[in-house]
Amino acid sequence: MLRKILTTAAMASALMAGAAQAEPMRIALVAKALGIGFFEAANKGAEEAAAELGDVEIIYTGPTDTTAEGQIEVLNSLIAQRVDAIAVSANDTDALVPTLKRAMERGITVISWDSGVAPEGREMHLNPSSAPLIGNTIIKLAADHLPDGGQVAVLSATSTSTNQNVWIEEMQKVMGDYPNIEVVATVYGDDLADKSYREAQGLMQSHPDLDAIIAPTSVGIVAAAQAVTDAGKVGEVNVTGLGLPSEMAGHVKSGASQSFAIWNPIDLGYSATMIAYHLAKDEATAEPGATISIGRMGEVTLDENGEAAMADPFTYDASNIDEFSSIF
Repeated sequence: MLRKILTTAAMASALMAGAAQAEPMRIALVAKALGIGFFEAANKGAEEAAAELGDVEIIYTGPTDTTAEGQIEVLNSLIAQRVDAIAVSANDTDALVPTLKRAMERGITVISWDSGVAPEGREMHLNPSSAPLIGNTIIKLAADHLPDGGQVAVLSATSTSTNQNVWIEEMQKVMGDYPNIEVVATVYGDDLADKSYREAQGLMQSHPDLDAIIAPTSVGIVAAAQAVTDAGKVGEVNVTGLGLPSEMAGHVKSGASQSFAIWNPIDLGYSATMIAYHLAKDEATAEPGATISIGRMGEVTLDENGEAAMADPFTYDASNIDEFSSIF
């Protein structure tokens, strides 16, 4: 009887151990808001990474609007669920820090990607590209179609959006290279299609000689292109910035946008997931100079601020838009 009891206990322990080993790592990919094509494409990349790694479950989530308060509510829920890792694109660089610090104190790996969190609120940050390169790209895209110079305006996401603010700052640093280009206004559409549309309308009304709208946000660029089309100003006001080929193809073909740029958001979600996985598994460290594998994308090296850049942005125009618009 004793032998039976011991045998049964051993088998139960083995089964429990096997179940524990089979438990997948849960990585939460937190978007700025749900319903945005850029982040939905990033989720496809995260799922690709999960399939490749084999023992990962992706929890794709985010608030219904682009607010820090909404993200904090989502993050508190994830902490309560005891997820293994959180990869967040932040709506506010500082406001999320206390919540994310609590997550790390409870053993949850925390990284930011796309739009960063202040260093004390994460282990590392993955930039889609280098901020100086993006800043130069968005103004160059406008200037390339204004050989004699002209007026441009910026339609950004939120006033607290980490990545857009940094890119605009970097753009301002290189304005000396474009002496005939004048930035007449910067407005914010909060990554809401209707508000971005109204802000674009307001720019054209307030600045009748406006030549270009630069929108470093995938929501804003589509809304601005539609506003230009509806205002009958195709050919007069060029819309450029950062957008998705699938969402911008029609506007490129109509002439509302001569060109725009973006990195592949599928690659970005894939890379963020790979980084979160390797950190959570203690297979990599988030310290200056460290290199972390990002699977098919190669590897990234962290700088002194705990940040890394994935890839250069790529320019899309009439010559290549059909090739990519069916992909993302």
